[in-house]
Amino acid sequence: MRKRVVITGLGGICGLGTNRSAIWEEMRNGRSAIGPIDNPLLHDLKVKVGCEIKAIPEHGIDRKQLVSMDRFSLLAVIAAREAAHQAGLISNEANTHRMGAIVGVGVCGWEAIEENYRAILLEGKNRAGIFTVPKVMPGAAAGQVSMNLGLRGPVFGVTSACSSSNHAITSAIDQIRLGRADVMLAGGTDAPLVWGILKGWEALRVLSPDTCRPFSADRQGLVLGEGAGMAVLESYEHAVARGATILAEIAGAGLSADASDIVAPTIEGPESAMRACLADAGLNPEDVDYLNAHGTGTKANDQIETAAIKRVFGDYAYKLSVSSTKSMHAHCLGASGALEMIACVMAIRESIVPPTANFRQADPDCDLDITPNVARERKVRAALSNGFAFGGTNAVLAFKAV
Repeated sequence: MRKRVVITGLGGICGLGTNRSAIWEEMRNGRSAIGPIDNPLLHDLKVKVGCEIKAIPEHGIDRKQLVSMDRFSLLAVIAAREAAHQAGLISNEANTHRMGAIVGVGVCGWEAIEENYRAILLEGKNRAGIFTVPKVMPGAAAGQVSMNLGLRGPVFGVTSACSSSNHAITSAIDQIRLGRADVMLAGGTDAPLVWGILKGWEALRVLSPDTCRPFSADRQGLVLGEGAGMAVLESYEHAVARGATILAEIAGAGLSADASDIVAPTIEGPESAMRACLADAGLNPEDVDYLNAHGTGTKANDQIETAAIKRVFGDYAYKLSVSSTKSMHAHCLGASGALEMIACVMAIRESIVPPTANFRQADPDCDLDITPNVARERKVRAALSNGFAFGGTNAVLAFKAV
């Protein structure tokens, strides 16, 4: 019989708030943090809206560690520390080798990359910063989390674009089920609001000029945001033995690939991931009360995701509560799934389905109950979180009450 994996701590930071409670409060109230980006370095952009963290909170991270961290790593450490504190997690010589960290990231340390490009190409400096390489590497966030919290078990980064968080969490579940660890910090982080990244996304012509309106007929595209979300995962037995408060159980995960196109999604890939997740979790479609959709706000993504949900859930799809919280915290790339995990866990704990904000006009191709604009009271026994990414890599997680 395989080990059950539970969540005992959550941490988060994004444009909605600098801790999990603030983020959830804004989510349940349907308040979007999307707006003009306040950064003088972001010149010559056609689209200047995003969801940024206006001020980093006091964090107490030692300066010696701080100088070797890019923004995406800093956000991950802040979220991980909050999650560890809620879980009452303390590492020591007796348990440190049974604790690890896996952090998903979509675009790595582009803040440091751009700083060096400006210094060398524009300011005429002849060398890069000494910490450039350790700042920008995709696995930096996981390493920084492990160093800050003293975790000496399995530690590595995961990168799969917008599915990175869900893949990281799935990998952490596997470490516990395989007996390699008792406790894992897992989630995702990204800080993509830098000039080069925004110019790249601008070239794809998928960015909205005003805000994110998932499933609304007048949607114009996605909005980028920054943030991080982390969770403390542990085996059910380990959590009970140390008297930890269990927030929810991660019942299962489903992974798939479209094997089709680098940017255009298929219906079959997301469908396969959702079916695999339900099977892994031992859930019937009717057992799920809430689905946190990938819901980016692009024409194709929302229509295809709706069709995939209908295939998996059949007639019950119309009784399912669906929402996209990207309408509030925007698309935080590698961090999105981790922030949406907070929404799923809190929906289970408080029997509240967070809404899809900014909704204005029904779309006949997106005709599910997408919880428009206002949160809904509903007992949530189980929730699914969809993550579908460029490259056709799909990862879906199932959470349920304990």
